[in-house]
Amino acid sequence: MQEAPRERRWPNLKPRDAATLIIVDRQGPVPKVLMGKRHEAHKFMPGKFVFPGGRIEADDRRMPCSGHLLPRVEAALLARTVRPSAGRGRALALTAIRETYEETGLLLGSREEPMPRGPESGAWAGFFEHAILPDLSSVRFVGRAITPPRRPRRFDTRFFAVDRTAITAELPGFTGPDKELVELVWIDIEGAQRLDLPPITVVMLKELEKRSEDGFGADLPVPFYHEVRGRFVRETL
Repeated sequence: MQEAPRERRWPNLKPRDAATLIIVDRQGPVPKVLMGKRHEAHKFMPGKFVFPGGRIEADDRRMPCSGHLLPRVEAALLARTVRPSAGRGRALALTAIRETYEETGLLLGSREEPMPRGPESGAWAGFFEHAILPDLSSVRFVGRAITPPRRPRRFDTRFFAVDRTAITAELPGFTGPDKELVELVWIDIEGAQRLDLPPITVVMLKELEKRSEDGFGADLPVPFYHEVRGRFVRETL
């Protein structure tokens, strides 16, 4: 009898801080979310539909903004973290906004005149060019998930959400056949769950659906998915 192949295992990497942004359109009869399809040439999740997002970068810690995280949002971001700090939570929310701009061309925030001085290059330069500062008061923290151990890539991902009305400007040319996201779609949550999705995205869509039914308030519990003794568990922050 042939032995079943063993599951491939990798060194137990430390998860890297990352953030994702879910933009929700609640103007119609049912809420819709913005999703992008990843390029088929990507080694990581090729062809999958995802929310914009990525790893935290140094400039995210220094970016000015026009509003502050709500106290409940900040408290949930600080929970269950090593060396928690308000600056880290703020930077994670800004990461989600920056990555959304880089992948979709959407600038989220409020117009500011006069603008503080900012960088002339890099992703944040686009915000200064268009006189827009991210407004963290509109950001909601809706979920957190840590990639299980022994995976080729591991992330400690915070899932944020904002209303579509937070979009202040939309620039062309950020998606297409030669870009990270080849297309963008606004789709209702039920329909989104039928797309080709990473498993954690399916989980977060279900959480978002329940959160929407409960009024989408900032004070709702934040689900936290991580592995404990070989089992993927759900706790709340």
